[in-house]
Amino acid sequence: MSKSKLNLFDFTMIMVSLVIGMGIFRTPANVAATSPSPFMFFLIWITGGIIAICGALTYAEIGSRFPVTGGYYRIFSYAYHPSIAFAVNCIILISNAASLAGVALIGAEYIIKVVMPNAANAQQVQIIIAISSIIIFYAVNLAGLKMSARTQNVLTLIKIGLVLLLILPIFFYTGAHEISVVSNTIASPLLREYIKAFGLGLVAVSFTYGGYQQSINFGEEVNNPSKNIPRGIIAGLLIIIVLYLSVNYAYYKVIGFNTLKTSTNIAAIMAGHLFGTAAGKILSVLLFLSVLAYVNVLLMANPRVMQAMSAEGMLPKAFGKRHITTNVLFTSLSVFASLCVLIVFWAKTFDEILSFTIFLDCFGMVLSAATIFKLRRNTAHLDGTGIYKMKFFPIMPLVFMAAYTFVFVIIFIDKPFTGLTGLTILAAFTGLYFLVDRLKKRKMIS
Repeated sequence: MSKSKLNLFDFTMIMVSLVIGMGIFRTPANVAATSPSPFMFFLIWITGGIIAICGALTYAEIGSRFPVTGGYYRIFSYAYHPSIAFAVNCIILISNAASLAGVALIGAEYIIKVVMPNAANAQQVQIIIAISSIIIFYAVNLAGLKMSARTQNVLTLIKIGLVLLLILPIFFYTGAHEISVVSNTIASPLLREYIKAFGLGLVAVSFTYGGYQQSINFGEEVNNPSKNIPRGIIAGLLIIIVLYLSVNYAYYKVIGFNTLKTSTNIAAIMAGHLFGTAAGKILSVLLFLSVLAYVNVLLMANPRVMQAMSAEGMLPKAFGKRHITTNVLFTSLSVFASLCVLIVFWAKTFDEILSFTIFLDCFGMVLSAATIFKLRRNTAHLDGTGIYKMKFFPIMPLVFMAAYTFVFVIIFIDKPFTGLTGLTILAAFTGLYFLVDRLKKRKMIS
């Protein structure tokens, strides 16, 4: 066993840390709002977990068969065409910027209840708070400062502690919760209405379970991959599914299904029910701190992705240049931060950003998962050499691809403008690739 490689526990913890983010403190309200009953509410969360397992195992085999740095991004060039790689890379960056903007708005929703609980223009104030968070950490990163590992660990522990705190009511809370009724907006007995409600719920759940696709980058870094990769993925996601179901049951038990449908700062509401108004405000502040850590991490990470794209000639050289004195990727950082701010201005609410980012993710998810079929054919000689090879092939990747295709269609039906915007962005980046490539060839000839 190589000491430099990840053991089963290491890989399991990586899976958990990749997935658990800020979504669980907000998206249950979105899922409840679309669910006609508590049964469907919990069924959507379980289904989302199963889809995540299918996707994570698919990506694990892709990473095992194509073990390169940045595998999630480079797999598109290998399986399709550089234009697809460029376009998908760009929409992934936009999706990441949308995720950052959405999480910043989640933090704003919580903190505004503390600093301005009776604000008449709450939405405008939330936008200002979200943008201010982005600008502050843009300035921090611009100065060449990084959040220390100790601070980051403390904020991560705060987040884990908040999840555990939200689970506690299952064991001791005895207050009565509301009897749930079917929402008037989706009370139709038509099957298509329930299918649509299920799909809209999966949009929010997909956001909350996201992150497992990064397991593609660890294919060659795990000891005994044929055994430890599936064990780590299944164990990690089962832990997450149990945590998410427990938190959601606690929401349901304490604040009631109907309140869950119509509220946004659900974690603070529950803390207020359990420990009083002051506790709800303290929890809101802690959640805001966790949001700031997430904003900072994405502002640190994504400019480096743009630097890698620049090194491969997919973006202009300016995106890879660092400031002489601070060593900061000034152009990449500035462009990414500006994109985050623009998305906040454009979308204005977390709900709108949620649909936009998941719609963009659907492209990358379906296209990247589909590469397993080409990889299996082209790397058959690796079978039996110790690489990870999933069972139940091709059922798992097909289930995963079908689920994200379904989500893609649901978003397009529910929010056609968001869908058209996403398709336009994809087409624009694909066209831009061919334009830049043509200009490069002309330059070489001249």
